[in-house]
Amino acid sequence: MSNDPAMPRRGLLATAAAVFATFTLAPGVSLRAFAEEPGKTPGARAVRWAILTDTTKCSTDCNACVTACNSEFNLTGHDRPTTDPQWIRKVTVTDKANGHVTSLPVMCQHCAHPPCVDVCPTGASFQRPDGIVLIDRHICIGCRYCVMACPYGARQFVHEDVENQQPWGPRGKGTAEACTMCVHRIDVGGTPACAEACGSKGNKAMLFGDLNDPTSDIAKRVASYPTAQIRADLRTDPAMRYEGI
Repeated sequence: MSNDPAMPRRGLLATAAAVFATFTLAPGVSLRAFAEEPGKTPGARAVRWAILTDTTKCSTDCNACVTACNSEFNLTGHDRPTTDPQWIRKVTVTDKANGHVTSLPVMCQHCAHPPCVDVCPTGASFQRPDGIVLIDRHICIGCRYCVMACPYGARQFVHEDVENQQPWGPRGKGTAEACTMCVHRIDVGGTPACAEACGSKGNKAMLFGDLNDPTSDIAKRVASYPTAQIRADLRTDPAMRYEGI
């Protein structure tokens, strides 16, 4: 046994560093990352944040989730040559066999095995231990590999100067961007803006929570009812789940 009096302190600091880390993405803006709990199987997540959408409640005429996201990150009102960016969009799918129309929101799927992270040459695209996929704009070189790699069309590229940014959602010309699942809300115990708006102004179709917590509403719902992932055949294991498709 070592007699080095610094050893206990070193062990404590190592444990603390393993459990909690902070990524600074802009001056005054930090996105926290929680690592696996000590003693857990390597690679096992203590938390897996996710959103479940019940498409039987999601209607084509409701855009509460899109409006809330645009407002939260100030994505509208820009002088753009095409259209304003959308980190979440409504998609309508028609069953050719019976003509049934299904409406659902599509955003970054926050995959367990994200292709965008795999192809990023600088590490700008990264995944937090809780499964949320983010972009560090300080080291994004604008190569757009992640935009091409995303099978969900969830990543966009900023071509113009960006003004009136929100402090919790830094954006920048020449960088890629996508839904952050509102980490600034989650890290203080809140709910993503889209899910909150769906519950208060929409049709209460979206349910946010921890898939790894068997006592959570979302975990109970997924365990009790059939749910699906978009392009599950790609084996990216998206955190976004859908009921009724």
